[in-house]
Amino acid sequence: QVQLVESGGGLVQPGGSLRLSCSASEFDFSMSFMTWVRRPPGKGLEWVSGINREGTMTDYSPSVRGRFTISRDSSKKTVYLQMNNLTPEDTATYYCARGRSLRLWHDVDIRQGTQVVVSS
Repeated sequence: QVQLVESGGGLVQPGGSLRLSCSASEFDFSMSFMTWVRRPPGKGLEWVSGINREGTMTDYSPSVRGRFTISRDSSKKTVYLQMNNLTPEDTATYYCARGRSLRLWHDVDIRQGTQVVVSS
């Protein structure tokens, strides 16, 4: 079974930064697009960012573009999301998932997540 373990969430003040990590196992990480998806409190899932297999192409939701950076380290089978200049609207549970493309994810991978709370 695909294993994806997110970490790095927490409570941060507006304007602050966090770096999320997602450790992958039990599938061929180097052959998979990877995405970050989030669920704000009381709302549905929304795509945040995606990266291709080689790490050479990335895409971002307009709400995070210019503030978030996705990256991957295939040697560590880990995908990252660097989040800067956080706002309360970024409060959500963040999930990593294998990507069907840069913007589409596998629903079956949405499981544990890591919570991010942006508040003063």
